[in-house]
Amino acid sequence: MTHGSNTEERVPFLHTLSPSAREAFDRLGSRRRYVVGDVLINEGDHARELVVLHEGVVKVTARLDGERVSLMDIRLAGDVVGEVAVMDHGPRSATVTACGDVLATVVPGHALQPFLGAHPEVALALGQVLCGRLRRSDRLRLELGGYPVLVRLARVLVELAESYGEPGWKQSVRIDVNLSQAEFAALTGSTTHTVHKALAQLREDGLITTGHRRTFVRDMARLRTAARLSVPAVPGPGPRSRTNTG
Repeated sequence: MTHGSNTEERVPFLHTLSPSAREAFDRLGSRRRYVVGDVLINEGDHARELVVLHEGVVKVTARLDGERVSLMDIRLAGDVVGEVAVMDHGPRSATVTACGDVLATVVPGHALQPFLGAHPEVALALGQVLCGRLRRSDRLRLELGGYPVLVRLARVLVELAESYGEPGWKQSVRIDVNLSQAEFAALTGSTTHTVHKALAQLREDGLITTGHRRTFVRDMARLRTAARLSVPAVPGPGPRSRTNTG
């Protein structure tokens, strides 16, 4: 998830490939299915595998101080996980867990490296994924010190709605990723108590509704204003529709 100013849409890795490169890439690795709670990647492991998501949603978490677990990101169909360890040969920096039914391709590093050498388009796309995530990480550090929690939370909600949203009732946008208040707190660098108050304020202002770990954005333009983001002069296409990426 982009923690920053949302000045550019987050495009899943597979969607950036040409049809021929996508077809060649799809022949790598083996397909695997996971259910909610299954771990795709374990923090600290030295596995050299790239995991390509075709269906479903996963969450990326990391341990702080050896005990606390922090939610770092969310990835969905078309995204890749495990790219850092594949590229730099270091240990896994985070744990990746299925949030529901997930279909993925696991590509071993010994197959990926020669493939990238023979297909520079895919290597470039993977490099762009890494650069994009570094930019978002840098932006997050700036925002954590520069904006109050309400603004940071509004930015997270805008990003979730634009990246994972689906049409909801009465022209609202349903955020199709279930997050607890503790997970919202982790994404905004705040406490659960503070996030609880910020969510209550956004509900009181009529910007969102919540319930059963589901969030509906009722007024995207006003939510962007609360997030201190510019409102597009021309309305965009709305929440990105789910497509079959596998």
